Amino acid sequence: MSDYMFMLESHLSGEQTQAVSAVRDVAEEAGLNLFLTGGAMRDMMGGFPIRDLDFTVEGPALKVAKALAETSGAEIISINEGRKSAEIRLPGNVQASISMAREERHHKPGAKPHIQPSSIHDDLRGRDFTINAIALSLGKASRGLLLDPCNGLGDLARKELRGVTNYILYDDPSRILRLVRFRTRLGFTADERLMAQYKNAREAKLETKIGAPMLEHELRQIAFEPLAADIVKALDDESLLSLFSPALAGAKLNFSSLAKLQKALQSVPYGLRTSVDYYVLFLSLLFEKLSGKERNQMIGAVGLDKSIADAALKLEARAAKFEKELAAAKINRPSALYALLSKVPGEVLIYASMKSSQRIIVDRLKNYFQKYLPTAQEVTPQDVIEQGGQPGTAKFEKIYKELIAARLDARPKKVVVEEPPPPPPPPPGRRTASSFGR
Repeated sequence: MSDYMFMLESHLSGEQTQAVSAVRDVAEEAGLNLFLTGGAMRDMMGGFPIRDLDFTVEGPALKVAKALAETSGAEIISINEGRKSAEIRLPGNVQASISMAREERHHKPGAKPHIQPSSIHDDLRGRDFTINAIALSLGKASRGLLLDPCNGLGDLARKELRGVTNYILYDDPSRILRLVRFRTRLGFTADERLMAQYKNAREAKLETKIGAPMLEHELRQIAFEPLAADIVKALDDESLLSLFSPALAGAKLNFSSLAKLQKALQSVPYGLRTSVDYYVLFLSLLFEKLSGKERNQMIGAVGLDKSIADAALKLEARAAKFEKELAAAKINRPSALYALLSKVPGEVLIYASMKSSQRIIVDRLKNYFQKYLPTAQEVTPQDVIEQGGQPGTAKFEKIYKELIAARLDARPKKVVVEEPPPPPPPPPGRRTASSFGR
């Protein structure tokens, strides 16, 4: 095993490891070269947690995505026919993207690019920032081979953002927003050439060329960031937040609630297997102080899907209903609280933990996220199999729940502290410290 494959496995959760294996098997079956790229490689090589997986194949990526949906239970969230890419959700709530290695040619800023299939090397050289232009081969013939044609590893070590070319912001103005996001999230500085390009792009008002699909994409990416409130503040400081809605300013920019959300997410241990719709949660706070007319204007400006907008607008009512149920519930064991809360969508739980003024609600949610959920996840599928459960059966699920309940309700073992034995008496004829005179 190469050092890079060992590094990858040490950074992945169990569910992410299974997802990588599933994608690799489908790509090998189709005879396609597969690479881990983009944010996954940037985060791994930079020492950050890998939040989602980015795959690139030399060939028909959508074929791989559809095969995954048929064979491994993956859910296709969205498809971009132009770029031949798909956003998918694999078992275990693993978020991933699968894209065709491609070359994009831009005739003018913000214009729809001409796209054609390419090799992985040309794909990497056509990306935005060097830290996103790193790939790891997952194919059988070259597994573990690292590709870094733009010296992204050097820029990661220097904590510096550098453009792959001197035209990345002109070719795709949405990268203006991405630059601010990465600079805030990673705490990196932008190199002199990139900042000069940024200044020129802003003077030319290229940000006005960003279309609704890319605005919506960037808004979604911000929602998944652990420092979403800081990124919103940075965009506001750069006078870029008005691209999403002119109303997001002053008192109507709900920064206090966004800051609470950021704090709440940081208090939840990383890597917990719980489903949270971060996008709906984030949007509900952005919409909170806007009028109906202003919300509709923003929904239209970014081309937001109606179902997502409705879910964001209904989150407050869902959380209020949940609070009443949780406050009234008679719970006398940790397993009972876990059983109740594990059925509630994560975005409802987090919203309630932020907004509730009831001590019982706050304490129960804190115990769930910081004690009971991590403890429950100590029970593995292998533990269930050893108890006679077969994956995919009702018996397996029953044993799984029983093992979790037993683990949660087990009383901690008392630690018995033994008193040290008394020191032996001094040898005859030898004076002790107490026998000396003053």
